[in-house]
Amino acid sequence: MNPPQADQTAETRLAPAAARFIDSVLALEARLAVFDCDGTLWKNDSGELFFYWEMERGLVSAEVAAKLRKRYDDYRAGLVGEEQMCGEMVTMHAGLRQVDLQRAAAEFFPLKIAPGIFREMKVLTERLRAMGCELWAVSSTNDWVVIVGAKEFGIPAERVLACSVYIENGMATDRLVRVPSDEGKALAIREVIGRVPDVAFGNSIHDAAMLEMAGHPFVVNPNPDLEGLARKRSWPIHRPGEETGFLAKP
Repeated sequence: MNPPQADQTAETRLAPAAARFIDSVLALEARLAVFDCDGTLWKNDSGELFFYWEMERGLVSAEVAAKLRKRYDDYRAGLVGEEQMCGEMVTMHAGLRQVDLQRAAAEFFPLKIAPGIFREMKVLTERLRAMGCELWAVSSTNDWVVIVGAKEFGIPAERVLACSVYIENGMATDRLVRVPSDEGKALAIREVIGRVPDVAFGNSIHDAAMLEMAGHPFVVNPNPDLEGLARKRSWPIHRPGEETGFLAKP
């Protein structure tokens, strides 16, 4: 099956390793694919970058910013857990209008994250969609940013499982809907999708539970602890970007 015309230029730039990676996935004829986002679909940590970007712009109050900066320092020091920190990076927006958060995410993503989109992941997702595969994005970053990013891969908002809070009267609350991190990713997939993914893609140890449940796990751009697990499990490892360049580069 031919990829969409818009991809043909990007695809011809792919290195042989990237082409082999894509072919190995497509050969499985997957019907359901789930993707981590930060470090897997694109290079940078969009949750962390948005966190600092929005505070610099005064999206949240100075008091909230000072408190959360201290919490993030504690997180980096290992004093605050991953799930707890991801949740607080979303509940910090309590009382803000959803439309303003959506507008901020729409401004942030093209500036700070889109240049680091991995070209082969863009080609892969477009070819999977062309084959009729259902794609989902699963991330512990806030859903305002992930929804914008997932759209770049043809994944609609209703197929985004990201860290989120309940919205009341158009305003963000401090009540979490979900924090898809570690076991929370597998839980969200079971509760919302209700099927075992044919293929799953992740880059960090916080994706391990999601990868474990998939028929065919693929490790992309792994950090050392996930790479160690992948080698024990004999999961395929692919390193995008370095040899293929990023989407925004010629």
